[in-house]
Amino acid sequence: MSTIHQLPVDERPREKLLQQGADALTDAELLAIFLRVGIPGMNAIELAQNLLNQCGGMANLLTATQSDFCRMRGLGTAKYAQLQAVLTMARRHHLAQLKQNSVINNTASAVALLTEHLAHEENEIIAALFLNSKHQLIAFEQIAQGSLREAPIYPRTLAKQAFKHNAAALILAHNHPSGDPTPSQADNDVTRQLAHALKPLDIRVLDHIIIGRGLRYTSLAELGIL
Repeated sequence: MSTIHQLPVDERPREKLLQQGADALTDAELLAIFLRVGIPGMNAIELAQNLLNQCGGMANLLTATQSDFCRMRGLGTAKYAQLQAVLTMARRHHLAQLKQNSVINNTASAVALLTEHLAHEENEIIAALFLNSKHQLIAFEQIAQGSLREAPIYPRTLAKQAFKHNAAALILAHNHPSGDPTPSQADNDVTRQLAHALKPLDIRVLDHIIIGRGLRYTSLAELGIL
């Protein structure tokens, strides 16, 4: 095993990033920069590759539960906290960019944003995208935790937030931590009730999107529920 400092300068992850940009690095090299150090018998790059192999790729590592993450050799609570901070900064940066010029004009654009914010959650989260009359994103907000049956969302709650943001429309969303985005009867019923209650207030419920694991989702608008 060679240490990172024994590698040629242009093969060291940090130096390579500074010279060629982050896109030039492999997943293992990017992860090695995050890890900073290896463990006995493995340098940071070798440790990173070993972790990726254990998890089946970067996506699974980044969405691992705290207990699963901390059980892996070379990681721990401090690294988990650091990772969550990095991921949250990235999501907030992306959301800030979207608020400046993003138009949510199709299901795919809404799903991309919602997946980033909800797919990793271990608990069920109910959220909403608030949009103006041109369907530009004004705000993303978590409304409640728990299923729609356990944590009912009242029309006045959504109306209050919509008026606060001067929103003309919204997209309701929640995640299914099980990974299966199939809607329940309660999901369908509550969606219809909310859309009906908010319509006289000139607030349109454009969709209710259920986020599963990976790229799995269900759009109730696409199913004809709305």
